[in-house]
Amino acid sequence: MSTADESRARVRQMRQKAQDLDRAAEGVDDPQERQRLRDKARRLRDQSEQEAGMASGDIDPMV
Repeated sequence: MSTADESRARVRQMRQKAQDLDRAAEGVDDPQERQRLRDKARRLRDQSEQEAGMASGDIDPMV
């Protein structure tokens, strides 16, 4: 598996985990826990977008 393939797989896993966290948040009654799960999902999506951009050459990691 190439580095690009590994990066794409990692991004895909991060996005799937974010979706799982969003679904879990929907089923939680405690508002603080729901927000914690949604925040974690948002951070994962942000991180996956950043990693996907770096892998495609759209983002300069030194900026």
